[in-house]
Amino acid sequence: QMHLVESGGGLVQTGGSLRLSCVASGRTFRGHAVAWFRQAPGKEREFVAGIRRTGGYTHYAASVKGRFTISRDNAKNTMYLQMDSLKPEDTAVYYCHILMNYNNYWGQGTQVTVSS
Repeated sequence: QMHLVESGGGLVQTGGSLRLSCVASGRTFRGHAVAWFRQAPGKEREFVAGIRRTGGYTHYAASVKGRFTISRDNAKNTMYLQMDSLKPEDTAVYYCHILMNYNNYWGQGTQVTVSS
């Protein structure tokens, strides 16, 4: 069983930055790809960024590419999402995700609000 806990969300002005963290417990996520998703009010949950198990390959949604950076620290069982140049349309609940042994694991989410 895997338990994920996000933190780092908050209220920020347009153009500001936030760094989200997601700590995994219960099992190591060393051998698995991990990702961040987000869900805005009235919209479906969408992919934001993903990173391979070794951290050597990352991919991003077009809407955040060049502004967001995903990373991981396998020794700490933690993943991060550095968000820069934030826009009001980035406002959403952000979730970390791991697919492990055909099971989807999600955190409880952390709210990010970008004011205009």
